[in-house]
Amino acid sequence: MATIPWLVDVLRGAGVQVVVEGDWLNRMRPGSFDPIGVLWHHTAATSSASNPHPALGICINGRSDLPGPLCQALVDYNGVFHVISAGRCNHAGTSGGSGPIPAGDGNTLMIGWEIDYNGVNQEMTAAQYNASIAATAAVLTRLGRDSSYARGHRETSTSGKIDPSFIDLNVMRADVAAKMSGGGNPPAWSSIVDNTTAGRFTASANWGVSTYSGQRYGADYRYAEPVAASDVAWYRFNVPATANYRIDAWWPATSGYNSAAPYVVSTTTGNRTIIVDQRATGGQWRSLGTFTLPAGDANRVGVSRWSSATGLIVADAVRLTRV
Repeated sequence: MATIPWLVDVLRGAGVQVVVEGDWLNRMRPGSFDPIGVLWHHTAATSSASNPHPALGICINGRSDLPGPLCQALVDYNGVFHVISAGRCNHAGTSGGSGPIPAGDGNTLMIGWEIDYNGVNQEMTAAQYNASIAATAAVLTRLGRDSSYARGHRETSTSGKIDPSFIDLNVMRADVAAKMSGGGNPPAWSSIVDNTTAGRFTASANWGVSTYSGQRYGADYRYAEPVAASDVAWYRFNVPATANYRIDAWWPATSGYNSAAPYVVSTTTGNRTIIVDQRATGGQWRSLGTFTLPAGDANRVGVSRWSSATGLIVADAVRLTRV
């Protein structure tokens, strides 16, 4: 059975931060392993800055119904690669075939990254995405394959897998190809829309105008009472390409503002709602997360009035940055 004892050196050579987990060179499942591609997964665990790799133990040791190791590497919240195995792992199951990856034993055919995020109400971080792009490009270069050999589990699965969620896999492959051709991370396109940006902000007459807080972005901001109706204040962006974008919001904060203000993000897979506490952390950019947005000029981020909490809801400024 073949192994990939070069994995750690290849990853580090690509600038990826690596942690070696125990006896990775000898931790593997029995059976054939002759990889031709790289397969992306998500773990379905909720990671965070304070708990960056909640699924690491399971990926090493397995579950009651599936013995470990469950991937060659886990990618934690901060983009650190925890290398688990140099050999065959139980991560891919049966491949139904996708692109140049044939039908057959997916565990033989592919090296697997388990990216530690839940994939339901959490998307992968920019650090996870960028590290996974760099790692995938480096491994495919070592294998002598092009970016088409990078796949998502939902593309090869024969059992209805959905991972990795919230990622446009064609964009992922384009970013891997750019990295393999010597490019850096995708260009850091960024755009800010304030509530006063001409032609870029729309809100109903229910949204008032205030200069009360010195924490505001620009000349003023908008506010409204919470109600059991959406009445969204929209921010319109001309997104240059379907890709992953970090979304930051700016709001002034006071104790009388809303503790559960809903931001709405229009992604490639539908609207996502992010709840923020506008009583705190005002007067600065605060990340709402990283999302895959479609190309085009349209309303991409909004602030809704639909909140069960008391206190005014504020709409001030939003920033998009490609990551």
